[in-house]
Amino acid sequence: MFLPWCSSLCFALLLSSFQTGLAKENFLKYGRKRYDPDRKALPYKTILVDHSGHGDFSSVQSAIDSIPEENKNWVRVYIRAGTYREKVNIPSKKPFIILKGEGKRRTQIVWDDHDSTLQSPTFTSSADNIVVRSVAFVNSYNFPHNNNPRMPAVAAMVTGDKTAFYQCRFAGLQDTLWDEAGRHYFKDCSIQGAVDFIFGSGQSIYEDCSIQVLEEGGVITAQGRRNPDDTNGFVFKGCTVFGSSSVFLGRPWGSYSRVLFYDSKFSNIVDPKGWDAWNSVGHEDRLTFAEYGNFGPGADTSKRVNWSKKLSPQGLEELSSISFINADNWIEEQPI
Repeated sequence: MFLPWCSSLCFALLLSSFQTGLAKENFLKYGRKRYDPDRKALPYKTILVDHSGHGDFSSVQSAIDSIPEENKNWVRVYIRAGTYREKVNIPSKKPFIILKGEGKRRTQIVWDDHDSTLQSPTFTSSADNIVVRSVAFVNSYNFPHNNNPRMPAVAAMVTGDKTAFYQCRFAGLQDTLWDEAGRHYFKDCSIQGAVDFIFGSGQSIYEDCSIQVLEEGGVITAQGRRNPDDTNGFVFKGCTVFGSSSVFLGRPWGSYSRVLFYDSKFSNIVDPKGWDAWNSVGHEDRLTFAEYGNFGPGADTSKRVNWSKKLSPQGLEELSSISFINADNWIEEQPI
C-alpha cells in the first residue's frame, strides 16, 4: 500500500536530487564562488582556450591579455588539451587568475628559449593569487634529448605571492623551475631536470610531488635564502626522488640556503653525501640542509656530510607544517 508519508519522502528525495544536480550544473558553469566584502556570492567567469579555434581564444596569452588589470574577481582560463607553442606571462597587475588544463600530459605550454634564466622562461607568473591545475610547462631547448649545449632554460618562473599548482608538470634540464619569490604550494606535481632544476628564493611546500632526475644529473635544489632573518625555504613532503643519474639533494644559491626533505622516498640515485657546499665552503654552518623520516635505498644518512642540519622538534614543526606558507589560510580561500 502506498502511504502518504512515502509520497512526501519520495518528493523530498526527488527535490534534493534536483537541487544537487542543479548545484553541480551551476558549479560546472560558474565554478566555486568567492565573496566580496558585502558577502554577496560572485560566480567566476570562464574563458575558453582551444588551439584549434573553437574557443574564445586560440592562445593562452591572448586569454590572459583580455583580463583587466587590478582584477578583483577570480577568472578561470580553461585550456583544452593540446600543445600550445608560446610564451605565457601573467603580469603582476593581473591577480585572481585560474589556469585549468585537461591534464599535465594533455595540456602543454612549450617554448625553447635559453641563454639566461631571466630571458628563457616558458611561463612567468608575477601576480598574487594564482591557481594552476593540470597544465604542463616545458622548455624544450634541452628537453627531452638533443645536441644543444646545456644552458639555463627555464620552464616556469614564479614570483607572485599566494600561488598554488595542482597536478602540474615542469620539464626541462637546467634551471627547470625558478621558484623565485613569494609563498607557493605545489601539490601532486612532476618536476623533471638535471642541474639546479628547482631553484630560487621562494617560500614553498612541495607535497606528494614526483622529482625526476634526468641523464647527467647533478643537483636538485639551489635555494636562494640570503639572510638569516629571511622566511623563505623549500620543503619537500611525501615526495618521490628517482631518475637515471646520481644527484645531490641541494647546494646553496644563497648564503643561508634552507631545504628540508621530509617523509620522502629516495631511490638509489641520491649521492651518499647528500649535499654539496658549492660556494659556501667554510661557511656551511649558515646552511639549513635537513632530512627527516625519509625512506628508500637513497635515504641512508650514515655517509651524509657532517654539516647537514639536525633540526629540533620545534624547528621541524615550523618548516613541515602547512602554516609555514599558509598562516593566513590563503590556500583554503582559493578556488581549486
